[in-house]
Amino acid sequence: MVFAAPNEALTRAEGVLAADPPPLHASVAHQVIGIWQRDFGDTRLALAHLRRARDLASRADSPEREADVLATLGVALVHSGRTREGLAAFERGVARGTGHTRARVLFRRAYVWWVLGRHKEALEDVRRAIPVLRQADDVIWTARALTLRATVHLALGSVERADADFTAAERLWDTTGQEHDKADAVESRGLAAFRSGDVPAALRLLDEAEERYAKLGTPTFMLTIRRCEVLMAAGLATEALAEADAATAALDGIGGQSTRRAELLLVAARAARLAGEPRTSLARAALAVRLFAGQRRTWYETHARLVLIEARAATGRGSGRLVADAAAVAERLAAFGAPAAPEASLLAGRIALGLGWTADAERHLAVAARSRHGGPPLARMTGWAAQALRARAAGSARGVLEACRRGLDVLDDHRMTLGASELRARATAQGAELAALAQEASLVSGGPRRLLVWSERWRATVLTAPPTRPPADPALLSGMTAFREIAARAEAARTDGGRPVPALEREQRRLEREIRSRTLHMRGGAPGDGDRFDVGRLLRRLGDGVRLVELAVLDGRVHVLLCGQGRVRRFEAGLLAEAEREAEHVQAGLRRLAHPGAEARLPLVEAAGARLQELLLGPAAAHLGSGPVVVVPPGRLHRVPWALLPTLRERVLSVSPSASSWLRARDTAPPPGGRQVLVRGPGLASGGAEVTELAERYGVRAGGAGGVPGAAGAVPGTPGAGVHPARAAASYARDVSRTTVLEGDAARVPRVLRELDGAASAHIAAHGTFRADSPLFSSLRMADGPLIVHDFERLDRSPYRIILSCCDTARFASVGADELLGLVTALLPLGTAGVVACSAPVNDEAVVPLMLALHKGLDAGLSLAEALRDARAALPDDAVHRATGWAFSAFGAA
Repeated sequence: MVFAAPNEALTRAEGVLAADPPPLHASVAHQVIGIWQRDFGDTRLALAHLRRARDLASRADSPEREADVLATLGVALVHSGRTREGLAAFERGVARGTGHTRARVLFRRAYVWWVLGRHKEALEDVRRAIPVLRQADDVIWTARALTLRATVHLALGSVERADADFTAAERLWDTTGQEHDKADAVESRGLAAFRSGDVPAALRLLDEAEERYAKLGTPTFMLTIRRCEVLMAAGLATEALAEADAATAALDGIGGQSTRRAELLLVAARAARLAGEPRTSLARAALAVRLFAGQRRTWYETHARLVLIEARAATGRGSGRLVADAAAVAERLAAFGAPAAPEASLLAGRIALGLGWTADAERHLAVAARSRHGGPPLARMTGWAAQALRARAAGSARGVLEACRRGLDVLDDHRMTLGASELRARATAQGAELAALAQEASLVSGGPRRLLVWSERWRATVLTAPPTRPPADPALLSGMTAFREIAARAEAARTDGGRPVPALEREQRRLEREIRSRTLHMRGGAPGDGDRFDVGRLLRRLGDGVRLVELAVLDGRVHVLLCGQGRVRRFEAGLLAEAEREAEHVQAGLRRLAHPGAEARLPLVEAAGARLQELLLGPAAAHLGSGPVVVVPPGRLHRVPWALLPTLRERVLSVSPSASSWLRARDTAPPPGGRQVLVRGPGLASGGAEVTELAERYGVRAGGAGGVPGAAGAVPGTPGAGVHPARAAASYARDVSRTTVLEGDAARVPRVLRELDGAASAHIAAHGTFRADSPLFSSLRMADGPLIVHDFERLDRSPYRIILSCCDTARFASVGADELLGLVTALLPLGTAGVVACSAPVNDEAVVPLMLALHKGLDAGLSLAEALRDARAALPDDAVHRATGWAFSAFGAA
C-alpha cells in the first residue's frame, strides 16, 4: 500500500504500532514508516525505523521478513552515502531470503547498483529477479523490475531496449492499483526524454507525473526540483524560479518538511542567479543556508553558501569579508570532493582582483587553476578562466589568450556532448568571461585582425552544427545518451549522499572520451583545430566591393570592425546600453506605423534611425563604400532594423549572426531540382494575397505543381566558377519551375514539412509568434496548429532560401554568451543559406506588394538582399509601406 496510497499506508502503520502488535506485525509497520520517510521525508528517521524493523524481524524468527527489511535498509543506507554498509546489508538479505523474497532483494540490489553506476551488476541482478517474479505471478514487482531494467538500458545508451521495457512495464501497471508506481514510471520516461535532448517531451511527461502524484495527495517536491533542473538546462531559468517559488509556497501551506523546503530554496536561488536576479537569489540562498545549518546538512549548506556569495558579488558587494567567505567555502567543498570547489576559489580570486588585492587573488586563482588539467569539462574550463585572470593580473596578454583558447576548446568539446540546441546555447555562457578576456587582450595588443578572430571565436557557435537528430552512427547516439544519464546520476549521488561516487565519475570520464573520439570524425579535425575562422578567407570572399561590419562590445562600448578591400579596420562607436534603448524606441515606432493614421511619427522614427547609426557605426559609416554591406551584430542588438539606418537604406544589405555563418552560407550550394514551395496559413488580414498572385504567376493550383512549357526533361546545370550559388538557383528556377502551393487544409504541418524538406526556395505567409520565454516554441500558424522551431529541426535539409512574410519571424532570444535562439537561427544550420524575415509587427496589406516585388527580383536572378533592396524602392512612399520595408531583413548570403 505504501506505493499505492502512501499517506493511508503511513496512517495505518502508525495505527498498528499503537495497538502493541507482535514482533512480526510491528516489523512490517516500522518498515512501511521507514519507506515513507526514506522517499518522502527524513533519511535519519527512515534508518531508525528500518533498523527497528530488522531487529523485530529477527525476534520474530522470520528469515524471509528479515531479508525483505534488510533490502529496504540497504537502499536507505546507500542513499545516505553509506555505500559499504548498504551493500553489506544486501549480502545478508540475499543470504537470508529464498525464492520469491530473494528475487525482491535482488531487484532492490540491482537498483542500488544502478545508483552507483555499476550497470553490469545491475543488469545481472535484475535479470536473475525477473523470471522468478514472473513465475510467482508478482505483477507489481515484475513491473518495477522492468522499469528498472529500462532505466539501466537508458544509462547504457540502449534507447530501443529501454522503450520496450518501459512499454511492457506500463502495460502491467495498467492492471494494478499502484498509482504511485505509475506516476514514477511516467517521471522516469520524462527523465529519459531529457537525457535524449527532447526537452518538450520531458516537460510534458514530468507534468503528467505531477498530475498523477497530485491525485494521490503525496509530496511531489523532488519532482519539482528535477523539473526545475530541466528548465534551467533549457535556458528557462525564469520559469524554473517561478515553479520553485510556487512549490515552496505549497509546501509551507501544508506544513511540509523543512528538508525539502531548503532544497527548493536552493534551486530557486540558483535559478534566480541564472535569470539575472541577484537580489532574489540573495534572499533565497540566505534562507536556504539557515535551514540547512539547522538541519546539520553540511554538504547542502556549503553549496547554498556558494550561491549566496555569488549573489552578493553580483550585487556589487565586493569586500574582504566576501573574499574570506568564498575561500572558506572553497576549502569545505574541496574536502567534500565537490566539483564546485574550483568555482568557489575562482570567485574568491575574482572578488580579490576587484579590490586590488593582487597577492590574495593570485593565491586563490592558483588553487582554482589546478582544475584546468583534470576533472569534468566545466571544472577544467573554470581552471582556465582562473589561469587567464592570473595572466591578466601579471600583464601577460599572450598568457591570457593562451588560457582563453585552451578553456574555450574544452567547452567546445563539452558542448558537442549536448544534443539539444538549447543546451548547447546555454553552455556557451560558461565561456563568456573567457571570450571577453581574450577580446580585451586583443584590443590592447593584437590589432583589429586579432580582435575580429576573438570576436568570432565564441559568437553564434550553436549555428556551426545542426541540432542533434538520430545520426547514422548509433554508437554515438548511445554514447551521448549514456553520458548524460551518468553525469546526472553522478550529480544526484553527490547531492543525496554528500559524497562523490568514484564508479560514476570513472564511467563519466570513459564516456566523455568515447564521445569525444566519435565527434572528432563529425567535425573533421581535432579539438581546437576544426573549422576555425580565417580572416584571410573572409577577406578573399568579400573582395573589393563587399564590406562586412562586425560589431564587438568591450566594456559596454561598441567597436566596429570594418572588413573589406583586403584589410580590417577598427572604429569606436557608442555605448551598447544607449543603442539598445534607441532600438526599443525604433521598434515601438515601427509598431505604430504598421497602422494607418500614424504618419506623424515617421520623422521621429527616421531621426531615431540616424541616432542608431551614430551609436552603432560611428565614424565607420563614412568608410562603407558604395557596394553591398553585411552586418554582424552582437546578440543584444538583434532587433535593430538595419535598413532604417540612413547609410544603409538604399544598399544591398544582409545580416548574419557571425562572419563564419556568412561564409558558410556563401559557400552553400542550392539543391538540384529548383523546387519551390508556397504556403499560406490561416487568419491573415490580407488572406495571404501574395501567395495567390504568385501561384497565378507560376501557373499552379493549391496543392499542385506546375512547370514552364518546354521545361520538361531539363537537367540542372552546375554553377560555373565565380557564379554565386544564389544566382545559379534563381537561374535554374526560371528554366525549370516546379512550384507547390499549400493552403487551406493542405497547409498542415506534416505536409508542409514534407514539401519544405530539400526545396530550393519556400515562401511562407502565416502568422508568426515569437516566444521570448521559450524561443524554440516560436511558431508559424498552420491549418492544424503551430509549426514550431522543433519541427524545422526535424528536416533533413531546410529550403536553400526561405521568405517568411510574417510578423516577428526575425526575433530571437539572446542566451548564453552571444547566441540567438529563434526561427531564423534554427534554419541556418540545416542547409538554409538565406532568409527574409521580419523583426516587428507589420501591416499585412502592405506586405503583399513588398513580397510580389521581392519575387520579381528573384525571378530576374537577384539575391535575396538585392531583391529586397529593389522591393523596398518599389513600394509606395507612405509611412505604412516604408515602415513595412524597414521591418524586413535579409539574413545569410543566398
